[in-house]
Amino acid sequence: MVNLGVIFPPDLAPEQLRPVALAAERSGLAELWLWEDCFAESGIATAAAVLGWTERLRVGIGLLPVPLRNVALTAMELATLARLFPGRLVPGVGHGVLDWMDQVGARASSPMTLLCEYATALRQLLHGQTVSTSGRYVSLREVGLAWPPQQVPPVLVGAVGPRTLELAGAVGDGVILTGETTLDELPGAVRRVQAGRRDTSPDTTLEVVVFVTVADSPTAAEVAGRVSRFVEAGATTVALLSVGDDAPPLAEFTHFIGAEVQPLLG
Repeated sequence: MVNLGVIFPPDLAPEQLRPVALAAERSGLAELWLWEDCFAESGIATAAAVLGWTERLRVGIGLLPVPLRNVALTAMELATLARLFPGRLVPGVGHGVLDWMDQVGARASSPMTLLCEYATALRQLLHGQTVSTSGRYVSLREVGLAWPPQQVPPVLVGAVGPRTLELAGAVGDGVILTGETTLDELPGAVRRVQAGRRDTSPDTTLEVVVFVTVADSPTAAEVAGRVSRFVEAGATTVALLSVGDDAPPLAEFTHFIGAEVQPLLG
Protein backbone atom coordinates (compact mmCIF):
# COMPACT_ATOMS: atom_id res chain seq x y z
CA MET A 1 0.00 0.00 0.00
CA VAL A 2 1.37 3.41 -0.97
CA ASN A 3 1.71 6.26 1.49
CA LEU A 4 -0.22 9.17 0.03
CA GLY A 5 0.43 12.76 1.02
CA VAL A 6 -0.17 16.39 0.13
CA ILE A 7 2.48 19.12 0.05
CA PHE A 8 2.13 22.45 1.84
CA PRO A 9 4.37 24.66 -0.33
CA PRO A 10 6.49 27.47 1.12
CA ASP A 11 4.83 30.13 -1.01
CA LEU A 12 1.80 29.91 1.31
CA ALA A 13 1.85 31.93 4.53
CA PRO A 14 2.37 29.98 7.77
CA GLU A 15 -1.06 30.94 9.10
CA GLN A 16 -2.62 28.93 6.26
CA LEU A 17 -1.07 25.70 7.54
CA ARG A 18 -3.47 24.80 10.36
CA PRO A 19 -6.64 24.35 8.25
CA VAL A 20 -4.66 22.21 5.80
CA ALA A 21 -3.30 20.03 8.60
CA LEU A 22 -6.77 19.59 10.10
CA ALA A 23 -8.22 18.75 6.68
CA ALA A 24 -5.54 16.07 6.26
CA GLU A 25 -6.27 14.63 9.70
CA ARG A 26 -10.06 14.59 9.33
CA SER A 27 -10.03 13.11 5.82
CA GLY A 28 -7.80 10.21 6.82
CA LEU A 29 -4.91 11.30 4.59
CA ALA A 30 -1.72 9.44 5.47
CA GLU A 31 0.86 12.22 5.25
CA LEU A 32 1.41 15.97 5.02
CA TRP A 33 4.70 17.19 3.56
CA LEU A 34 6.46 20.47 4.36
CA TRP A 35 9.68 21.96 3.11
CA GLU A 36 12.17 24.57 4.18
CA ASP A 37 12.90 27.04 1.39
CA CYS A 38 14.96 30.13 1.93
CA PHE A 39 13.52 32.41 3.14
CA ALA A 40 10.10 31.03 3.97
CA GLU A 41 8.85 28.76 6.76
CA SER A 42 11.13 26.72 9.01
CA GLY A 43 10.70 22.99 8.43
CA ILE A 44 11.17 22.16 12.11
CA ALA A 45 8.75 24.81 13.39
CA THR A 46 6.00 23.87 10.93
CA ALA A 47 6.46 20.14 11.60
CA ALA A 48 6.13 20.73 15.34
CA ALA A 49 2.94 22.72 14.81
CA VAL A 50 1.33 20.10 12.57
CA LEU A 51 2.27 17.25 14.89
CA GLY A 52 0.79 19.14 17.83
CA TRP A 53 -2.46 19.95 15.99
CA THR A 54 -3.04 16.35 14.87
CA GLU A 55 -3.04 12.89 16.44
CA ARG A 56 -2.13 10.36 13.74
CA LEU A 57 -0.91 12.26 10.66
CA ARG A 58 2.60 11.43 9.45
CA VAL A 59 4.58 14.61 8.79
CA GLY A 60 7.40 14.79 6.26
CA ILE A 61 10.03 17.51 5.95
CA GLY A 62 11.58 17.82 2.56
CA LEU A 63 14.11 19.27 2.77
CA LEU A 64 16.24 20.71 5.55
CA PRO A 65 19.25 22.35 3.79
CA VAL A 66 22.27 21.08 5.68
CA PRO A 67 24.62 24.08 5.15
CA LEU A 68 22.26 26.19 7.30
CA ARG A 69 22.21 23.82 10.30
CA ASN A 70 24.77 22.36 12.67
CA VAL A 71 24.17 18.62 12.63
CA ALA A 72 24.01 18.34 16.43
CA LEU A 73 21.25 20.96 16.56
CA THR A 74 19.27 19.18 13.83
CA ALA A 75 19.65 15.89 15.68
CA MET A 76 18.42 17.47 18.92
CA GLU A 77 15.38 18.99 17.22
CA LEU A 78 14.45 15.83 15.34
CA ALA A 79 14.98 13.62 18.39
CA THR A 80 12.73 15.87 20.47
CA LEU A 81 9.94 15.69 17.90
CA ALA A 82 10.38 11.95 17.44
CA ARG A 83 10.07 11.34 21.20
CA LEU A 84 7.03 13.61 21.51
CA PHE A 85 5.32 12.14 18.44
CA PRO A 86 6.79 8.65 17.89
CA GLY A 87 6.42 7.14 14.46
CA ARG A 88 5.01 10.28 12.87
CA LEU A 89 8.08 12.19 11.67
CA VAL A 90 9.87 11.71 8.32
CA PRO A 91 12.73 14.21 7.99
CA GLY A 92 14.65 14.81 4.80
CA VAL A 93 17.95 16.60 4.29
CA GLY A 94 19.63 18.03 1.20
CA HIS A 95 22.52 20.23 0.16
CA GLY A 96 20.17 23.16 -0.48
CA VAL A 97 19.79 25.48 -3.43
CA LEU A 98 23.38 26.57 -4.01
CA ASP A 99 22.56 30.18 -4.90
CA TRP A 100 20.62 30.55 -1.64
CA MET A 101 23.43 28.97 0.33
CA ASP A 102 25.82 31.47 -1.26
CA GLN A 103 23.41 34.29 -0.42
CA VAL A 104 23.64 33.52 3.32
CA GLY A 105 27.37 32.79 3.29
CA ALA A 106 26.93 29.03 3.80
CA ARG A 107 27.74 27.58 0.40
CA ALA A 108 30.02 24.56 0.60
CA SER A 109 32.71 24.09 -2.04
CA SER A 110 31.85 20.37 -2.08
CA PRO A 111 28.12 19.95 -1.38
CA MET A 112 28.34 16.17 -1.85
CA THR A 113 31.05 15.84 0.81
CA LEU A 114 29.04 17.95 3.25
CA LEU A 115 25.84 15.98 2.63
CA CYS A 116 27.64 12.66 3.08
CA GLU A 117 29.31 13.69 6.34
CA TYR A 118 26.13 15.32 7.64
CA ALA A 119 23.67 12.51 6.90
CA THR A 120 26.07 9.92 8.30
CA ALA A 121 26.53 11.80 11.58
CA LEU A 122 22.82 12.65 11.85
CA ARG A 123 21.75 9.02 11.57
CA GLN A 124 24.38 7.96 14.09
CA LEU A 125 23.23 10.56 16.61
CA LEU A 126 19.56 9.65 16.17
CA HIS A 127 20.45 6.00 16.74
CA GLY A 128 21.89 6.90 20.14
CA GLN A 129 25.57 6.68 19.25
CA THR A 130 28.27 8.90 20.73
CA VAL A 131 29.94 10.39 17.70
CA SER A 132 33.48 11.65 17.21
CA THR A 133 34.39 12.68 13.70
CA SER A 134 36.66 15.21 12.07
CA GLY A 135 35.58 15.64 8.48
CA ARG A 136 35.94 18.41 5.97
CA TYR A 137 32.70 20.02 7.18
CA VAL A 138 31.33 18.04 10.14
CA SER A 139 33.37 18.02 13.33
CA LEU A 140 32.07 16.37 16.51
CA ARG A 141 33.92 15.33 19.64
CA GLU A 142 32.16 12.73 21.82
CA VAL A 143 28.71 14.11 21.01
CA GLY A 144 25.72 12.03 22.04
CA LEU A 145 22.07 12.91 22.53
CA ALA A 146 20.78 12.85 26.09
CA TRP A 147 17.35 11.92 24.74
CA PRO A 148 17.73 9.91 21.54
CA PRO A 149 14.42 8.83 20.01
CA GLN A 150 13.01 5.53 21.14
CA GLN A 151 11.53 5.07 17.67
CA VAL A 152 14.15 6.39 15.28
CA PRO A 153 12.72 8.27 12.30
CA PRO A 154 14.07 7.50 8.84
CA VAL A 155 16.47 10.11 7.48
CA LEU A 156 15.78 10.67 3.81
CA VAL A 157 18.15 12.42 1.40
CA GLY A 158 17.02 14.72 -1.39
CA ALA A 159 18.60 13.81 -4.71
CA VAL A 160 18.46 14.63 -8.41
CA GLY A 161 21.77 13.75 -10.07
CA PRO A 162 23.20 10.22 -10.33
CA ARG A 163 25.93 10.68 -7.72
CA THR A 164 23.53 12.14 -5.18
CA LEU A 165 21.04 9.33 -5.83
CA GLU A 166 23.69 6.76 -5.01
CA LEU A 167 24.71 8.78 -1.96
CA ALA A 168 21.09 8.76 -0.75
CA GLY A 169 21.14 4.97 -0.80
CA ALA A 170 24.51 4.79 0.90
CA VAL A 171 23.99 7.20 3.81
CA GLY A 172 20.21 7.61 4.10
CA ASP A 173 17.14 5.52 4.80
CA GLY A 174 15.66 6.55 1.48
CA VAL A 175 15.38 9.31 -1.06
CA ILE A 176 13.17 12.30 -1.84
CA LEU A 177 12.77 12.99 -5.55
CA THR A 178 11.55 16.33 -6.84
CA GLY A 179 8.55 16.96 -9.05
CA GLU A 180 10.95 17.17 -11.99
CA THR A 181 11.42 13.39 -11.85
CA THR A 182 9.23 11.97 -14.61
CA LEU A 183 7.48 8.63 -14.60
CA ASP A 184 9.96 7.35 -17.20
CA GLU A 185 12.95 8.52 -15.15
CA LEU A 186 11.78 7.06 -11.84
CA PRO A 187 12.86 3.39 -12.30
CA GLY A 188 16.39 4.45 -13.22
CA ALA A 189 16.58 6.79 -10.24
CA VAL A 190 15.43 3.99 -7.91
CA ARG A 191 18.06 1.64 -9.34
CA ARG A 192 20.79 4.18 -8.61
CA VAL A 193 19.60 4.59 -5.01
CA GLN A 194 19.49 0.81 -4.63
CA ALA A 195 23.01 0.55 -6.03
CA GLY A 196 24.27 2.83 -3.28
CA ARG A 197 22.33 0.86 -0.69
CA ARG A 198 23.75 -2.52 -1.75
CA ASP A 199 27.22 -1.40 -0.77
CA THR A 200 26.21 -0.46 2.80
CA SER A 201 22.86 -1.86 3.98
CA PRO A 202 21.60 -4.34 1.40
CA ASP A 203 18.84 -5.84 3.57
CA THR A 204 17.18 -2.68 4.89
CA THR A 205 13.96 -1.11 3.64
CA LEU A 206 14.32 1.80 1.25
CA GLU A 207 11.81 4.66 1.19
CA VAL A 208 11.28 6.39 -2.16
CA VAL A 209 9.31 9.63 -1.86
CA VAL A 210 8.25 11.31 -5.09
CA PHE A 211 6.76 14.80 -5.32
CA VAL A 212 4.12 14.86 -8.06
CA THR A 213 2.25 17.94 -9.32
CA VAL A 214 -1.51 17.86 -9.87
CA ALA A 215 -2.85 20.61 -12.12
CA ASP A 216 -6.23 22.26 -11.75
CA SER A 217 -9.14 19.97 -10.71
CA PRO A 218 -8.84 16.36 -11.95
CA THR A 219 -11.18 13.56 -10.89
CA ALA A 220 -10.33 11.21 -8.05
CA ALA A 221 -9.93 8.35 -10.52
CA GLU A 222 -7.47 10.36 -12.63
CA VAL A 223 -5.32 11.22 -9.60
CA ALA A 224 -5.45 7.65 -8.28
CA GLY A 225 -4.41 6.32 -11.68
CA ARG A 226 -1.43 8.65 -11.85
CA VAL A 227 -0.37 7.79 -8.30
CA SER A 228 -0.61 4.06 -9.10
CA ARG A 229 1.70 4.48 -12.08
CA PHE A 230 4.34 6.12 -9.89
CA VAL A 231 3.99 3.30 -7.36
CA GLU A 232 4.44 0.71 -10.10
CA ALA A 233 7.60 2.55 -11.16
CA GLY A 234 9.11 2.31 -7.66
CA ALA A 235 7.66 5.00 -5.37
CA THR A 236 6.70 4.05 -1.80
CA THR A 237 5.29 7.52 -1.02
CA VAL A 238 3.64 9.94 -3.44
CA ALA A 239 3.23 13.52 -2.18
CA LEU A 240 0.96 15.67 -4.32
CA LEU A 241 1.45 19.36 -5.03
CA SER A 242 -1.65 21.21 -6.25
CA VAL A 243 -0.92 23.78 -8.98
CA GLY A 244 -2.80 25.75 -11.62
CA ASP A 245 -5.09 28.74 -11.92
CA ASP A 246 -8.15 26.54 -11.42
CA ALA A 247 -6.74 24.59 -8.49
CA PRO A 248 -8.99 24.53 -5.40
CA PRO A 249 -7.88 25.97 -2.02
CA LEU A 250 -5.28 23.69 -0.48
CA ALA A 251 -7.45 22.61 2.48
CA GLU A 252 -10.17 21.60 0.03
CA PHE A 253 -7.67 19.77 -2.19
CA THR A 254 -6.23 17.99 0.85
CA HIS A 255 -9.67 16.74 1.93
CA PHE A 256 -10.34 15.57 -1.64
CA ILE A 257 -7.11 13.56 -1.73
CA GLY A 258 -7.68 11.98 1.67
CA ALA A 259 -11.41 11.29 1.41
CA GLU A 260 -11.79 10.46 -2.29
CA VAL A 261 -8.42 9.50 -3.81
CA GLN A 262 -6.81 7.53 -0.97
CA PRO A 263 -9.67 4.96 -0.73
CA LEU A 264 -9.23 4.14 -4.43
CA LEU A 265 -5.65 3.04 -3.82
CA GLY A 266 -6.53 0.22 -1.41
